[in-house]
This record gives sequence, C-alpha cells and structure tokens, in this order.
Amino acid sequence: MRLSTKGRYAVMAMADLARNGRTDGVQRAVSLAEIAARQEISLSYLEQLFARLRKSGLVQSVRGPGGGYRLAKGAHETVVAEIVLAVDEPIRATRCIGHSSPKGCMMAGERCITHNLWEDLGDEIHRYLAGVSLEDVVMNRTGRRRRTSESDVGVAA
Repeated sequence: MRLSTKGRYAVMAMADLARNGRTDGVQRAVSLAEIAARQEISLSYLEQLFARLRKSGLVQSVRGPGGGYRLAKGAHETVVAEIVLAVDEPIRATRCIGHSSPKGCMMAGERCITHNLWEDLGDEIHRYLAGVSLEDVVMNRTGRRRRTSESDVGVAA
C-alpha cells in the first residue's frame, strides 16, 4: 500500500502553505514558486496540484503583486484526507476495481481470500488521515505524538 506522489506532494505543499501563509496573525498569499523552492517540488507539478486543490475548494488564488494562494479555511479545519482525495484517487489497499465492489480481483471475478483485510486497512488509513488536520502536521502532532498530547490533556483535567 503506497500513497502516490500526488497525494504526498499536495500534503507537503498545503502544510507549507499553512505554516508560511500567516505573518503576525494575518493571512497572506504564498506563491507556488516559494513553496516549490522550500519543498523541492517542481513548480509545474505544483501548478497542476493547486488547480485541483482550488477546484476542490481547499485553497483560494490571489492575483496581482504579492499574489499566490492561501488556505480556503483554517489549518485546524483542513484534514489531510480531503487534500489527498482532491488530487488523487481514493486510497485503496485492495487490487479490485472499485471500493466495496462485488466483483473481485480473481480471474473468475470472485474476491481474494484477503480482500476484507485490505479493504479494512484502506478504511483505517482513510479514518486516520481524516483525523489529522494541517495544523496537526505543522505542529508535529501526528501519530504517537498526537495521542500522547491528547492523553496529557485528559490527565491534566
């Protein structure tokens, strides 16, 4: 199971935008050239990704001097799953044509013996990515770090 380059680069670029799109609490537009240089991603590739992100309503373009892109909503409201889905095919761990497809990947059309395992894994990955915001990524509160900080809050209460 692998996340495509499109999905990974889109998340990297959006995290960069979340981190660098605020100066003294004021939202500013960030150029794709800035993001491309910092993240070492091709500018033309970023242009393709941001066209999809804009179409999905995740970013807004700003024209003119000082133009570029800014987040359409707060970093705490934007989850990684919606970024990946905006630029990519849905995350699937099965080799079947469609998610929950009755037609399986075997030659005769049945599902393989491990189909449900891989389908459940894909669901878990999606659930995890839907629970991680851009703010979590920028603040390094993902995975184990996030669970630790959540349990620390429960202990302090």
